[in-house]
Amino acid sequence: MTGFALDGYDPQQFYCEMLRCTATAVLGERLKQLPIKELTRRAANAEQAMYNFGITFTVYSDANAIDRILPFDAIPRVIAIDEWRRIETGVIQRVTALNLLLHDIYHEQKIIKDGVLPADLILGNSNYRPQMQGVDLPHKAYVNICGTDIIRGGDGEFRVLEDNARTPSGVSYVIENRHMMLRAFPDLVNGLGLRPVDEYGSRLAAAMRELAPQGCVEPQIVLLSPGVYNSAYFEHVFLAREMGVPLVEGRDLVVDNDRVFMRTIAGLHRVDVIYRRINDDFLDPEAFRPDSALGVSGLMRAYNKGNVGLANAIGTGVADDKAVYAYMPRIIRYYLSEEAILPNVDTRLCRESEGLAYTLANLERLVVKPVGEAGGYGITIGPKASRAELDDCREKLIADPSNYISQPCIDLSVSPTLIDGRVVPRHVDLRPFAVTGASTWVLPGGLTRVALKEGSLIVNSSQGGGSKDTWVLE
Repeated sequence: MTGFALDGYDPQQFYCEMLRCTATAVLGERLKQLPIKELTRRAANAEQAMYNFGITFTVYSDANAIDRILPFDAIPRVIAIDEWRRIETGVIQRVTALNLLLHDIYHEQKIIKDGVLPADLILGNSNYRPQMQGVDLPHKAYVNICGTDIIRGGDGEFRVLEDNARTPSGVSYVIENRHMMLRAFPDLVNGLGLRPVDEYGSRLAAAMRELAPQGCVEPQIVLLSPGVYNSAYFEHVFLAREMGVPLVEGRDLVVDNDRVFMRTIAGLHRVDVIYRRINDDFLDPEAFRPDSALGVSGLMRAYNKGNVGLANAIGTGVADDKAVYAYMPRIIRYYLSEEAILPNVDTRLCRESEGLAYTLANLERLVVKPVGEAGGYGITIGPKASRAELDDCREKLIADPSNYISQPCIDLSVSPTLIDGRVVPRHVDLRPFAVTGASTWVLPGGLTRVALKEGSLIVNSSQGGGSKDTWVLE
């Protein structure tokens, strides 16, 4: 293992986030002077430190990986300030439209009456919650934490791949990756003018306070977790600490007289805002699944009466449905009278006969996704699928077309990544995190996820992907 970090690095035909970015000149020079042996040694030390610090992620599909670190790549992804401004304004535009959509469908449903969205797409959606009809929320903010997945193709254009409006995860790795880079690679970071990421916890806490019931002066916020066996439990602990609030499970809370209380050694203590990391179905056994042992019985009653704030709001899953995603350019136009700053990936709805016919005829060239899944599960990538996988996908499409969308297979941009002592190109995406209370703030940079397997386009942590520090330069 000799030579320097970028010796022989070849992005092949792909758009390279480092070589194409004008802001990476200084970083590139520093990497060219860093011996590959030194980079590998320090990267290994950083990964060991992450494990020692408990920065872990559970992969449910791997029985041997119950407590593994989210793989960390030491070569950062850099975003120039002009590109970041476009991403930032595009994300804010999108979150604004999502909140207007959710307020509308749970109130007057004008977008349905005006024929912009099909009624069954919303009212027949598995994430639509009739219990939310007519419930008024502070600032009409339903999606308080949003993770917008953004990709870049060979043409250099940023496009939105999907909206994560329920319980998006990964922000803890954004902050921990930065801490790790500052500790392990101060010589790469020094003097570059990086936008900081440390204020996320205070921004999140401030937005939570803005969701408190009317007249509440010093709201008690808690973070509600399913518990230690959840894949993102490290993040729950991390965010509770960053916000300075208690981390609770359903058994720690009780509803009395339509108000929520936390059990403490000093007795019951009123709770005003809950940042919940539990899906709707399990949140309140009285209102949703009666067999749920994770939630709080009566929580929906307290919520309906305005006695507790919830982030994200119940029923936001409609907004991150992949079939609704296909309508986002129209939704933005309808509510904001603007064109989307960040365009969608071209999407076919298999619920429509034309979309189904096109998808079936071009299965080998398309990416087919189930509309309600997350984490990269259930996806068929046509160009990389076996004949058996394509046949299985075809059967599922014909049996339940409304459950699927299809998109062209885009060659995601690549970033130099350290694999087995060599720097090689690997595909990446970007998940900026937006926090909304009275207004929306976007964390500078976000989570760059990287597909560590050669040729893979699946970057999801649950599918074995890793992450990089994301630098926005002033």
